[in-house]
Amino acid sequence: MKSKILIPSVAFFILFAMGAYFLINPSYEKSLKAKYYFETGDYKEALVLAKEAFSMDVYNRMASTVMAQSITSLKYVTYNNDAKKYMYSINEIAKHDVISDADKAKIRTICNIMIDSYIKLAPSVITDSDLVDDAAKYYDSFEKLLEKVTR
Repeated sequence: MKSKILIPSVAFFILFAMGAYFLINPSYEKSLKAKYYFETGDYKEALVLAKEAFSMDVYNRMASTVMAQSITSLKYVTYNNDAKKYMYSINEIAKHDVISDADKAKIRTICNIMIDSYIKLAPSVITDSDLVDDAAKYYDSFEKLLEKVTR
């Protein structure tokens, strides 16, 4: 009868010890903070903390994962910011009554750059779906624009 009572106590102690280790170990503490910042969308801060945690303990898989995912998410954030900026620039060109050949070439160049940049992006399962969806919408817009300008 004592062995049945002892097993849950040992399991609880092991879980408690593991939890305490994760909370006390500075590497895991930083990786938990990095995970929090990643989940809240602050990918830059998540990357900084994950790199610090990883430099303390190269076997910290959470830090490694958060670091890789933050880099991927930051690529999407950069793509979306660039796309927004370029779309604004293209809309300013489109306001002119006549679009010159130089402006058409500029639009073609921008579209080709953004299409090539999108193809290099590779989302993972945990990449924010809003980031991925926004990037896909911009990609479609650039493809359609390129098609119109190339005619």
